[in-house]
Amino acid sequence: MSRYQGLAYVGLVLTPLFWAGNAVVARGTVEHIPPLSMSFWRWVIALTILLPFGLPGIWRHREVIRHRLGSMLALATFSVGAFNSLLYFAATTTTATNIALINATIPIFVALLAWILLGDRTRPIQACGIALAVLGILTVVARGDISVLTGLQAQPGDLIMVAAVFSWGLFSVLLRRQSVPLPALTFLTMQILLGALVILPFYLMDLLFFSGGFELSRATALPLLYFAIFPGILAYGFWNHGVHKIGPSKAAIFMYLTPVFASVLAGIFLGESLGPFHIIGGLLILGGLLLATRAGRHTPDYRKTG
Repeated sequence: MSRYQGLAYVGLVLTPLFWAGNAVVARGTVEHIPPLSMSFWRWVIALTILLPFGLPGIWRHREVIRHRLGSMLALATFSVGAFNSLLYFAATTTTATNIALINATIPIFVALLAWILLGDRTRPIQACGIALAVLGILTVVARGDISVLTGLQAQPGDLIMVAAVFSWGLFSVLLRRQSVPLPALTFLTMQILLGALVILPFYLMDLLFFSGGFELSRATALPLLYFAIFPGILAYGFWNHGVHKIGPSKAAIFMYLTPVFASVLAGIFLGESLGPFHIIGGLLILGGLLLATRAGRHTPDYRKTG
């Protein structure tokens, strides 16, 4: 193994750790920072850091951006705009562990939506994997009690997180259909810029009529810096470097570490405990992911900004 491959593996382990931290820190601070404020300022900080490096590429590829602006706006809406905002809303009423477990099913939603919207052929073993993972999601959402589903008593946050994962699935499918020929840094900078603009009117309405914003202090500034730097910029860079060095199929396996890290971090910092339904649901999701992603001929695009 070369030194660069070794660094790629280190980055691929850190990436799900940072994504897990995103759920845990959001759950721990959502009472102090409203979800839309969390989402908006996270991306403004990230954009401030990235813009000096990304601006030359934006200028150099301005013609491509101008012609693909509609497609890029749609991509930014479902990824930077909707996915992260919904994840932070989910953190108000569900646990970090549940967020991470449901988030781990992104490959399932990508495969399902690619089948529905793009007509990708789904092999029987993939269909079994999708069904198994969906059963795992239902186990987590129902907390192991079927009456929770039949009585429509599921935690709102769990359902919001399912919507977030669905939004990321739409982004991934659109990215395949409307691929934008831009370098990674230029693409990321534009996605964050457009996504922040999408969030802006909702943030302003929330600020004026609902939450009233938050008080800037050490306790609120540090989480925002974490969101911007670690699950945002660093995780994106580590992930794409890992995919480039060892391939998307091998890199995708590291996504399965996210709920493991989240459960450990949530137990340490938030006092969350694992119930039997977490273990059963997690095993069902893991089994479904292995069947659905390892059996497929096409590995979905996992370019994450979350």
